[in-house]
Parts: sequence; structure tokens; C-alpha cells
Amino acid sequence: MKIGADISAFMDRLGHQFRRPELLLRALTHSSIGSVTRPDNQRLEFLGDRVLGLTMAEALFSADRAATEGQLAPRFNALVRKETCADVARQIGLGDVLKLGRSEMMSGGRRKEALLGDAMEAVIAAVFVDAGFDVARALVLRLWGDRVDRVEDDARDPKTALQEWAQARGQHPPHYEAISREGPDHAPVFTIEVRLESGETEQAQAGSKRFAEQAAARALLKRLETRA
Repeated sequence: MKIGADISAFMDRLGHQFRRPELLLRALTHSSIGSVTRPDNQRLEFLGDRVLGLTMAEALFSADRAATEGQLAPRFNALVRKETCADVARQIGLGDVLKLGRSEMMSGGRRKEALLGDAMEAVIAAVFVDAGFDVARALVLRLWGDRVDRVEDDARDPKTALQEWAQARGQHPPHYEAISREGPDHAPVFTIEVRLESGETEQAQAGSKRFAEQAAARALLKRLETRA
């Protein structure tokens, strides 16, 4: 099967050369352009979520043998959440090769957190089907890199951390506002803005208001801490 130069370059960035490149093409195909003859990536996303979950659960279990279930759970959630998957997707330029319908493309789909996170999970599944669990696990651990080592910081609830940051400086709690809601009912994308009393703001998108609020808080907190 012939593939374009952009897909070939993506496989180089991903670090896996597919024996069945049609699996990768399917993983990169969003439902907005899927059809009977062009299957989308939703089934692969379902599988990839499980492959990622097992990989991260095993990595955390081995990394800290003294940790309780209550300590492991938030670390696990931090490593497998959509924002983390989207961050890894941006790291390897996945958005550049996503196959999207025109309306999704015009609305900035290549940058949307939910789309990138879902596609990253689908790519993981494609590697799993193409080469087996050991190869998929090694790829995930390489791409996630030091996120596993620094997961304790990432596991903090960002909304709580941002509120503590504001209150420590005599400010009222952060205010969250829904800016927009896009996409179909079965796959909405919410844009949320968080604002501090001192004027700093940040926006984020996710498939639920709660996740979008957390992502916005995380982004603003990261910017504030970097500036400090």
C-alpha cells in the first residue's frame, strides 16, 4: 500500500514503521470524514484507551511498590486523561496528518484537545494490532517519557491548585465561563475560559465542561508558575 510523504514522515516521528499502513490511516481518520468505504478511528480509539491504561497501570505499579491504590489512582488518571494524550499528540505532530471533514477542519479540528487525544489513542491501538502489545507498550513508554516520573505533580487537581494559588494572594476563587459548545451531541467540544481577579485568563477545550475547566486551570497555573 502506497502512503504519502506526510504519513511516512509521521511514522518516523512516531517511531514505528507499519507493516499494515492502512491501520495507521484508519487511526488518523476522524468520524467527520468517515464512510462505509473509509472507516473512522472510533473503534481503534476504544482499544487504544485500554492498551494505554494497562501500560500506565503496570508502569505505576512497578515504579512505586509502596504506593496505595488511593495514591496510584490519581497518578493513573493524570497519565491517561485526554489532555495528556493530546499533549503527546502535539509532540509528534499528529494534528498535521489528521484526516478531517471540511467543517471540522474549518473549526480548528487539528488543534482540538478531544480530537487529538482520541486520535492518539487510536494510533496506539493501530500499533498494537500491527505489532502486538510489547511493541505498543514500548512505544507508549517512550512517547510519555518523563511524564511517568513527574506524575505526582501532574496528578494534583488543577482547579484546586489554582484556587489555592489565588487565595494565597488574597484573591477570590477563579471564575469559569463557558465560551462555546461545538460539535454533534455525541461528541461535543466545550471551550471554557478561566479568569482570575487580577485579570489573568486562559482558555481550553475538551469533551466535557469539567475536563475543559481542568485543562484551562492547568494551563493558567503552568503559565503563572513559569512566570514566578
